[in-house]
Amino acid sequence: MTPRLLRTVGRALGVLGLTGAAVLAPAGQASAAPQPIGRCTTSSGVVLAVDFSHWGGPVYRSCGTTPTTGYELLNQGGWRTTGTGHDGPAFICRIGYSGHQGGKQYPTSQQEDCVLTPPASAYWSYWHADPGEDTWEYSQLGAMSYRPRPGSVDLWIFGGTNIEGTKGRPTVTPDQLRAHNSRPVGGDPAPKPDPVRTTQRPTQDDQAPPPPAEKPSGKPSEKPSKSASPSATSSPSPSTSATTGTAVAAPEKEAKVVDAAPAADAEHDSGSIVPVAATAGLVVVIGGAAVFAAKRRRREQ
Repeated sequence: MTPRLLRTVGRALGVLGLTGAAVLAPAGQASAAPQPIGRCTTSSGVVLAVDFSHWGGPVYRSCGTTPTTGYELLNQGGWRTTGTGHDGPAFICRIGYSGHQGGKQYPTSQQEDCVLTPPASAYWSYWHADPGEDTWEYSQLGAMSYRPRPGSVDLWIFGGTNIEGTKGRPTVTPDQLRAHNSRPVGGDPAPKPDPVRTTQRPTQDDQAPPPPAEKPSGKPSEKPSKSASPSATSSPSPSTSATTGTAVAAPEKEAKVVDAAPAADAEHDSGSIVPVAATAGLVVVIGGAAVFAAKRRRREQ
């Protein structure tokens, strides 16, 4: 092996070593930290909200400090995500919170295997609302690239949203989720799954009068329970990747907003780091063996 070739191999191994270190390094290690929801204000901290209503759950909201990224905000304080095997951890395929269903991530592996990119009809879409704004903006950046402003709101919803963000928009408003206090209040709330406040979503059923009672009575008749009617959802063109299943939407008549107390961080499943790291390590070992053999031959000559 010529000296020039040795130098080339050495440079390549150096690049691979740096790549492997970057791959194996934990993501999102900045100064941000989870906080009780009362620590977020109109000008400090970021409110994170995740809507689990697709599976009959509430809208959880929590608080994180800044500076931070959307990805770090979604991977601290008991929150965790799973990426895809095709796109890596940056594409949020599953989301879970340790205070909800034992930390179970949604969609489940039976609904989405997270190997390829999920279709546009069933994926987690990312939304922002800056301080004072009551209109959602569909994120044009990935969670690892976006840096929320102090006093803003981040929201993740599951369903069908087109790439322009004009279809499949959130049904809850930023004002229902953001912090309204100008100063930090309260302490660390107990991690109870009870809703903090309930926001009625306007539906036709809510405006319909109850049917008349069959017999006159001194006591008012009980209002019959409402039957759930499927909501009309738009279906944008799906991605070319296939999915193992599609979760059936469960329409919510109420948006239950629950404060998610900070919890212990869970392990993250990126969906792609292991094979990439193994490949980089194998290449480094093979290259190192080649360099060692070449030097040994030079000493023997």
